[in-house]
Amino acid sequence: MIKRPLPSGSGALLVLVVLIGINLRPFLTAIGPLAGEIDAQLALGMDRLAWVTLLPLLLIGVGVLLTPALIDKTGPRPLLGAALLLLMLGSALRLDLASGTLLIASAALCGLGSALVQGTLPGLIKRAFAGKVPLVMGIFSACMMGGGALGAVLTPRVAVHLDWSRALALWSLPVLLALVWLGWRVRLPAAAPHSPVSGEQRLIALPRAWLLIACFGIINSGYGIVVAWLAPAYLALGWSPQQGGELVAWLALAQTVSGLGLPLLAARKLDRRPWMGLAIVMQVAGFGGLWLAPEVAPILWCLLCGAGLGGSFSLIMVIALDHLPDPRRAGSLSALMQGFGFILAATGPWVAARLHHLSGDFASAWQWQLGGLMLMSLLVLRLNPRHYARVMGARVMGARAMGQPAPLAQRAQTVQSDTPA
Repeated sequence: MIKRPLPSGSGALLVLVVLIGINLRPFLTAIGPLAGEIDAQLALGMDRLAWVTLLPLLLIGVGVLLTPALIDKTGPRPLLGAALLLLMLGSALRLDLASGTLLIASAALCGLGSALVQGTLPGLIKRAFAGKVPLVMGIFSACMMGGGALGAVLTPRVAVHLDWSRALALWSLPVLLALVWLGWRVRLPAAAPHSPVSGEQRLIALPRAWLLIACFGIINSGYGIVVAWLAPAYLALGWSPQQGGELVAWLALAQTVSGLGLPLLAARKLDRRPWMGLAIVMQVAGFGGLWLAPEVAPILWCLLCGAGLGGSFSLIMVIALDHLPDPRRAGSLSALMQGFGFILAATGPWVAARLHHLSGDFASAWQWQLGGLMLMSLLVLRLNPRHYARVMGARVMGARAMGQPAPLAQRAQTVQSDTPA
């Protein structure tokens, strides 16, 4: 097997991918371990506290949908710069929080920044790291989950010496580092001249796009639920904020390892379904443990949930990019999947809060996610790479009907598959 080196001049971009990834999740994961202190000072209650996770996920979804059009107008560099500024401002706004509304507003700014990143980077990675997409997407996902672990474990410890709001605001500093690196070392392409791409605007009409959206939404709904409510669930059992933060950190650490490891293991073959199946099994075991025996082996349940969530997130990102050979269209499909998927995922923390309100505990939240995983296990069976050209080829035929030639790579792929998906 011939190993391809990373493209020349891409080292600075890879460092940027790492720095940005680390900064995309601490604003979410730092909240759960401090939920008791935040609620005691701001009197948010369970439903309003859910909005600190729900609103960023919702805005990430909406923002990612708008990103492809913005890339056409501005190019990736201004968008990444604006994203980092929003993340930095959102974190800095938490320096001296006096109301729950301000906390939710800070989460909204961070969510918008995360949206611009997640709508821009996948297509940029496919373009800049051709042949290394699973590796680089794995690195990006691992850094994102690793940043989440740092947010969960460090913030409550810093809050012991500072107050909780200042501990949250400190996460603006690593964002500043990423912003400096972007301006100093990274060279990105300018906006491409706008030209119509065959059927690109109609990706949303494809059943395959909605299958990917459903899978992505279920994965990130689970992530939103555990980030928002794992630590509070154990706080309710008598654990300290530091102990609750450690559980979230164990979960995020497993996400980091699996988010990098599973895409590398899956890179040998285009069919990623066996590894996605493993990720689903780990999630079922983890959420099942949280439901049936939360105090028997909490670290094990968190490791299983984290490994399953991290691996499935990375794999579904790679799978979406696998569907189309053209980086621009693949990036649009990824943005579509993430956009509507995050909107779907945003319902997870809110549903969990309502189920807690009705039942008085968090067992029903874990049951809710288990139901979603059962559905996802059926959907993943459809992700046979032999049929990617056909399920995406509906747009090629649509392009021909409008008198536009299909891309050569897509014509070749269409010939290879003549069985229904």
